[in-house]
Amino acid sequence: MTYLKYIQYFYLFAAGFFIYQGFTNLNTQEESPWLMFFFAAMAIFMFFFRRRFLHKMDNRKK
Repeated sequence: MTYLKYIQYFYLFAAGFFIYQGFTNLNTQEESPWLMFFFAAMAIFMFFFRRRFLHKMDNRKK
């Protein structure tokens, strides 16, 4: 279960990647950047959700 402590940071990495892709696609006409920004928002939400869930699991064990 120790991997759950580190998997939450993958979501932050993914959010940074999606934000970067969104800003690079912002000036192009071929692709819409709003989907990338949506994925970044979801990844940030999942980071905080996983973090809260992990704290609840730790408190339950005590």
